[in-house]
Amino acid sequence: MSTTEKVGFVGVGMMGHGMAKNIVEKGFALTTVVHRNRAPVEDLVARGATEANSLADLASSSSIIFICLTNSDLIEAAVAALKPGLKAGTIIVDCSTANPESTERLAAELAPLGVGYADAPLGGTPANAEAGTLQAMVGASPEDFSRIEPVLSACTAKIVHLGKTGDGHRMKLLNNFLSLGYGALYAEALALSRKVGISVETFDSVIRGSRMDCGFYQTFMGYALEGNREAHKFTLANAYKDLKYLEAMSNDARFVTALSSAVKNSFALAMNTGGDGPQDYVPHLTDYIARANGL
Repeated sequence: MSTTEKVGFVGVGMMGHGMAKNIVEKGFALTTVVHRNRAPVEDLVARGATEANSLADLASSSSIIFICLTNSDLIEAAVAALKPGLKAGTIIVDCSTANPESTERLAAELAPLGVGYADAPLGGTPANAEAGTLQAMVGASPEDFSRIEPVLSACTAKIVHLGKTGDGHRMKLLNNFLSLGYGALYAEALALSRKVGISVETFDSVIRGSRMDCGFYQTFMGYALEGNREAHKFTLANAYKDLKYLEAMSNDARFVTALSSAVKNSFALAMNTGGDGPQDYVPHLTDYIARANGL
């Protein structure tokens, strides 16, 4: 594929590296920059990408800029650092899971500069990112969507244009409410199962292959059943952050959060009892719920 769009990529971590790899390998000119770890940048340069010296330099050489960072504070800081190099006609595509209120504020700040802002958070895992099989949930104007869709197609298998800027992040929070809700349910069910004398293996023999089975269950059980700590690499800290964003969105909508607050509190328990490290992943919630119940 050849294109006149020049792509910048900020945040080539567990999800971003796979996306950026697929973008450059599909023939797009790609510029990236070191955030915390040089290894993924060096890998991308070996595949044909260019390394920028700063975010402003990356902005000056890019017509579409992808951001894939951990939270809205980091995204806002990145956009501020990009601003000196931004040109009218550039589109920023935020692939992070972020607070929709922050997303809308950034879009409003950039509009007078002639810079578009789209949110395209992702469904999937780092393995999906490497394979190019992620799902993108996009909030963007029709004009911006038509430009970013070919680049997104290089690194995702499914793209849904939901509507205006901010809608992608709203849908992503709803998506994560479902997935993290599964995690909280599985952790509590497994603890109760053990408490009443039913082993994890027996529990799994009933659920696996039944209507209650799903992809999230299988990666979650990769730890609970098999002890694979990296079966589902999404941190408890990120999960807790996403649930706090969901709560803020709900509060803005004057919405009663009976279930989502309960899910958030399960992850808060883990965060407050040692689960806030970079290698503490969502399936490890089972340990914290079990210990809270004397197991």
